[in-house]
Amino acid sequence: MKEKPKQQMRIWAMLCHFSALLGWILLFFLVFIGIPLYLPLNLLAPLMIWRFKKAQYPWIDFQGKESLNFQITWTLYTLISMIISSFVVLTTFSLTATINSSVNQLKIILDTLLIVFMSLILLILIGQSFVVTFAAIKAYKGQHYRYPLTIRVLR
Repeated sequence: MKEKPKQQMRIWAMLCHFSALLGWILLFFLVFIGIPLYLPLNLLAPLMIWRFKKAQYPWIDFQGKESLNFQITWTLYTLISMIISSFVVLTTFSLTATINSSVNQLKIILDTLLIVFMSLILLILIGQSFVVTFAAIKAYKGQHYRYPLTIRVLR
């Protein structure tokens, strides 16, 4: 797109990016109140905006695909990290249980793993929020932005 998109298009494109963060916030709220749920809620709002507005505005088509590609990629990365984390915790638990460690040693090891994995997840989410905010600002300004480390599922 050579010309700068109109303001209404830019606002919808910006919402494509920001709405994904609302999905993550809703997901963490559900987990915080005790509903153990992992649904890719971060994909729902950008997908709806993209599906309903892509035919009207080509700028939203481009930005929506970019946002969805990034969210699909990060959802995949999150699932992979959850699987690896579960494997590491179960393996560590099994090893400490088989070598007849005391309950106190087992608690220390599992608490350390929990702190490490929670810190890693928090770091990833903070990084994602910065990148999404940067993309939303670029979309509002009418500038092209490609997310880093993204698998291009939608073309």
